[in-house]
Amino acid sequence: MNEVLHFIDGSFKPSISGRTFENINPATGETINSVAEGSAADVDLAVSAARKAFAVWSKTPVAKRAAIMHRIADLIDEESEDLARLETLDTGKPLALAKTLDIPRSAYNFRFFADYVKGLGTECFQTDDVALNYAVRRPVGVAGLISPWNLPLLLLTWKVAPCLAAGNTCVIKPAELTPLTATRLAAICQQAGLPDGVLNVVHGFGPDSAGAALTDHPDVNLISLTGETTTGKTVMRAAANTLKGVSFELGGKNPNIIFADANLEDCLETTVRSSFSNQGEVCLCGARIYVESRVFQEFVDKLVERVSRLQVGDPFTPGTDVGALISKEHLERVDGFVRRAIAQGGRVLIGGRPAVTVAGGFFYEPTVIVDVDASCEIVQQEVFGPVVTLQPFESEEEVVAAANDTKYGLSATLWTTNLQRAHRMAAALEVGIIWVNTWFLRDLRTPFGGMKESGVGREGGSHSFEFYSELTNVCVKL
Repeated sequence: MNEVLHFIDGSFKPSISGRTFENINPATGETINSVAEGSAADVDLAVSAARKAFAVWSKTPVAKRAAIMHRIADLIDEESEDLARLETLDTGKPLALAKTLDIPRSAYNFRFFADYVKGLGTECFQTDDVALNYAVRRPVGVAGLISPWNLPLLLLTWKVAPCLAAGNTCVIKPAELTPLTATRLAAICQQAGLPDGVLNVVHGFGPDSAGAALTDHPDVNLISLTGETTTGKTVMRAAANTLKGVSFELGGKNPNIIFADANLEDCLETTVRSSFSNQGEVCLCGARIYVESRVFQEFVDKLVERVSRLQVGDPFTPGTDVGALISKEHLERVDGFVRRAIAQGGRVLIGGRPAVTVAGGFFYEPTVIVDVDASCEIVQQEVFGPVVTLQPFESEEEVVAAANDTKYGLSATLWTTNLQRAHRMAAALEVGIIWVNTWFLRDLRTPFGGMKESGVGREGGSHSFEFYSELTNVCVKL
């Protein structure tokens, strides 16, 4: 792709304005290609196409919609090597991660929701001998889907699949930093037989650009966003003008709580993964690590030793554990958090600086910080990089209070062999998902989303269809 184009009404198109922007490889700092920069005019075309296609797609039998979605999944599998390469090129993540997580899960998202919708039912109540009440489910309309740059195809398909399965059409605004796999997905959907206009892609930026035009558009019925909390607040204000339905999965500052009775070997192995996978650029990463004081030093020493083994480097090189951060600006942001933490008394045990691995790339060393106060910025704010803080605790009450003491409430990880404690803690932690003695183990039927400033609504299984469909109650007098 010399130029990444929009995909509107079944055709790849340049921007009406002719404007483009550069797509940068984070591992080298070099330009990959140019990208069409969308505006309100391009969004108008895409929404109009989606609105027209809705009249047909919404009436398409569920079995036919599901068959097309299974074909999309098959094509993702067939193109998995190339899609993984594009994802790594765009994001800087290790190729091995793209191959084993991003692309397989993207295909599975389509298969899961294609199968789930076929068994989806509604409620029916008999009111004594007076009336029968039953619910009719129908698609909502045109959905604006705004996807992030950290897991571009995985999180995009997490939105697209239930949206299409429910009978809606969509306009996608991918993150401007990672346009490649969204564009390839559009071509795959067309090849699979998805009718023109059902799925559209408009590239561009957020404020005063394609993103703002999409969230403001009066003919867009739903907005689903995965992104940063400040962006979520902006989108919610825009959506309020037309009372659009919104579903947000936003930032996280997730606690990883380790009790002395935990299996430390299992815990250490998983903690390294939960803290540094995808360069820490995962909303579910455990960035705040709390360790019971009597095993604190042992755990810290062993964690630092394991982190020292992580290989930072070219994401296309086998054996690379940590790739490049998404951009030069993000690298500077992550380093700024670390510099300020040190100034506030934090002590870096390993890492703490940009890594020189590939000339021009945006790499950062996996970093472990101790001696930070609970009020310190690096404990309270989402860094979204390979940086963790460790703090000791004495009691359940103390660590619950600390874990809940942020504006975020996305996920938590709890390590203990005490079953009663696990249940007590799970009931007390203010987050949307809790893992006990594991991390990132997902059943797509379960509700996924955040509390507080980590999100609005839930996705997964029937919860996704609650967002992407409307229920009408029909009352029949007997």
